[in-house]
Amino acid sequence: MTSASIKSASGPARRTVVAAAGAAGLSVALTACGGSDDDSSSSSSSAGAAGSTGSTGSAPAASTGGGDAAGGAALTKTADIPAGGGKVFESEKVVVVQPTAGTYKAFSAVCTHAGCAVKSVNDGVIHCPCHNSNFSITDGSVKSGPARKPLPEVSIKVSGDSITLA
Repeated sequence: MTSASIKSASGPARRTVVAAAGAAGLSVALTACGGSDDDSSSSSSSAGAAGSTGSTGSAPAASTGGGDAAGGAALTKTADIPAGGGKVFESEKVVVVQPTAGTYKAFSAVCTHAGCAVKSVNDGVIHCPCHNSNFSITDGSVKSGPARKPLPEVSIKVSGDSITLA
C-alpha cells in the first residue's frame, strides 16, 4: 500500500481558508485605525488657521467654528482655565485653553485621527489617549501623531470672568 495524499474535492483548501481569514482580519484592523484622517471637513484646517488670535479681556475670540457645541452656552469661568493649560468639556465636545496669560482659545475635543475624545491638557499639550496624538494649545496643530490634521478651532466669547460658546 502506498501513502498518497488524498485531497477532498468538497471544500476549499486549508491554506485558502487561513489566507482569507487573515485578509479579513487585516481589513478590519486597518479600517478601525485609519478612519478620520481622510475625512476633512471644509472648515477645519484652512479656516481655523485664518483667525486664531484668541481673546484677552472682554473682547470675543477671533476664531472660527468647527466644533459640535451649540453657540451661547456658558462653559466656565476664566479662573478655571490655568495659564499654559486648559480643560476638556466632554458634553460640549470642546477643550478651552489659555496658551498665555489672558488669552483664551477653544478647539474641538474630537481627535482628528480616529474621532476619539481628547481627555487632558498638560504642559501646553492637548492629549488624546486613544492612540497618543498630541496637539498644541497655541493653535491646535499636531505635536505628535498618528493624527495629521490640527484640531479645528471653536468660537468662544470671554466676557468679564465668563467663557461662553460664541
